[in-house]
Amino acid sequence: MSGEITEKNIQKNEITEGIIWKQLLIFFFPIVVGTLFQQFYNTVDAVIVGRFVGKEALASVGGSAAVLTYQVVTFFTGLASGATVIISQFFGAGDAKNVHRALHTAYAFSLIASLGVAVIGWFTTPWLLAVMKTPSEIMADSVLYLRIYFLGIITTLIYNMGSSIMRAIGDSKRPLYYLIVCCILNIILDALFVIVFQMGIAGAAAATVISQAVSAFLVTRALMSSYDTITLIPRDIHLHLSVLSSQLRIGLPGGLQSCMYGLTNVIIQAAINSLGTDTAAAWAAFGKMDMIFWAVSGAFGIAVTTFSGQNYGAGKYDRIYKSVRTTLGMSFGICGSLLVFLMLFSRPLFHLFTTDGNVINIGVYILLRIVPSYIIFIFVEVISGALRGIGDVIMPTLITLGGVCGVRLPWILLVMPRHHELSTILISYPLAWAATVLFLIPYYFYRKRHMIR
Repeated sequence: MSGEITEKNIQKNEITEGIIWKQLLIFFFPIVVGTLFQQFYNTVDAVIVGRFVGKEALASVGGSAAVLTYQVVTFFTGLASGATVIISQFFGAGDAKNVHRALHTAYAFSLIASLGVAVIGWFTTPWLLAVMKTPSEIMADSVLYLRIYFLGIITTLIYNMGSSIMRAIGDSKRPLYYLIVCCILNIILDALFVIVFQMGIAGAAAATVISQAVSAFLVTRALMSSYDTITLIPRDIHLHLSVLSSQLRIGLPGGLQSCMYGLTNVIIQAAINSLGTDTAAAWAAFGKMDMIFWAVSGAFGIAVTTFSGQNYGAGKYDRIYKSVRTTLGMSFGICGSLLVFLMLFSRPLFHLFTTDGNVINIGVYILLRIVPSYIIFIFVEVISGALRGIGDVIMPTLITLGGVCGVRLPWILLVMPRHHELSTILISYPLAWAATVLFLIPYYFYRKRHMIR
């Protein structure tokens, strides 16, 4: 394939030229359907484990283990965002040579990172679970689940990186198709391993790893053969240090931000665990429900980041700000509707996960008191995503970490010991988000005025 053909194809780009609201929706819907489908199979996983193994198994998969696996994936996703931003900017500018270099650097980094995560995760799992005060009755299952998960972490990281690269060049459909395959396979394997073969926690973990391996293979094959604008060549996979430096400059703050979120989640999970197995199980089930919101909100964040990055690379700054306004409007409408749905049907939703009355009551209490405040986070997701797309990550990261480290973390560490109640934990979320928005919105308008000048 010649460089000339590649440059020509890159220039045919609706993201930098088409109707903004229409292109945002076209790009957004495959992402949100994919993430919702992913949450659906995660939820089915929890339902199967909770119904056929027990509430202890539900707490094992959805409690401390879920927090740690989420921490690993979000940290890597934060790092990978540097690669996707750089690729989207090169793509928007029509720079085929640097798109190629950035692609292969991103894949090399994924392979190296997965090896490190697997080794560290295997050996530190028991210690991490102990630090999180995981109840003794679920400790063994949690260790088993996490160690199997870490053995197959390469499949998760490769899929996440590959699908992010596809979205960076404007293709949000293929990642959806491959995710649907992964979800269906995971549900089938869950039923087979847990219900038929009665493998318990090990079966649930194995089903996740195998299905992720299939999706990683499909994404990699597509990048090798399905695009005129970008082609993955295995022999070219290596680190281009200058490109890696640019990717880490943008991705590392996002990764550190994810780490801090993860640290607070670990501390919060420890506080939840200290309230007993019923509360841990209720929190685990709630975590599966509210991930519907995070999936939709995150899809808007990905969409605005790609739009921002490609239009920044093309020098079309006015389209960046228009896309932010459009994305905020759509996010408030769709996410707000989801939050209302969760509140209206909270009790029937918890019945899907367990028949334990006390767990259900605790779960409903959690949901009704924390979910309304999620509307604040929409500002954080969209504005941070837009700033990330133009390569501005340091100040938004510091502002976000200020909300986490300056509000939520001290609240849990200082107030929770004195008022050892579930409500004390829940109020830390809106307090941190409100503090973040208070500084993030003025900074966004400052950057907007600066770019206009």
